[in-house]
Amino acid sequence: MGRRVPAVSRALDILELFLDGDGTLSAPEITRRLQLPRTTVHELVTTLAARSYLVPVPEQPGRYRLGVRTYQLGSRYAEQLDLAAEGQQVARAVAETCGETVHVAVLEDADVIYIAKVDSTHAVRMVSAAGRRLPAHCTAVGKMLLASLPPDELAERLASAGELRAMTPHSITEPDALRAALDEIRERGLASEQRESNPDVSCVAAPVRDRAGRVVAALSVSVPMIRWSEERQAELADLAVKGAGQLSERLGHHG
Repeated sequence: MGRRVPAVSRALDILELFLDGDGTLSAPEITRRLQLPRTTVHELVTTLAARSYLVPVPEQPGRYRLGVRTYQLGSRYAEQLDLAAEGQQVARAVAETCGETVHVAVLEDADVIYIAKVDSTHAVRMVSAAGRRLPAHCTAVGKMLLASLPPDELAERLASAGELRAMTPHSITEPDALRAALDEIRERGLASEQRESNPDVSCVAAPVRDRAGRVVAALSVSVPMIRWSEERQAELADLAVKGAGQLSERLGHHG
């Protein structure tokens, strides 16, 4: 557990003050309510305003209200909540159809985070959990999401991630090989991986789009190798595409 950063805590304390009252505050009021030095409050308010977390109230000189960045963060949080809830329902329906483990995941930096998961009904099955984080390049959902990024953003995310870490001997660790795989995924509109994140599991994944047509998540079906075959892969790929399409419709996409 890392230590808390006092300046960040104080900035968050300031933002949380705006949840009460009429939603406007002056620097002296913030100073009094938080018992902080006047200079500290001035610097924090100036920084928050520069980043659009606070904005001056035009008709009330010296007073501030919450800015557009707080609205954007709240909207994104609401979107994620909706996506997780809707994703869980669709994942359950897909899992009931095929009897295999179904995930819905989103991209964060160069990793994927599973936000919904329904277990297989088989005794031999993939063991995972919602909230788990994995390197995107090792998973079908991750490769689907990476392939959906604009070229500049993809390059930036991969550069910030550094070396492509292997989870199994089958993981892609060479940048050129990953780029080639992503090119193929873009053309197919479907991703797969065989034993790249788990030596005993293979997976197929399809993209989930929001109302604007942006890929915001991916839905996958994971299968132990003892039940994996080309025929089974094709069946599950169809289910993944249908499930991802249903989830996209729930998010307002019509394509």
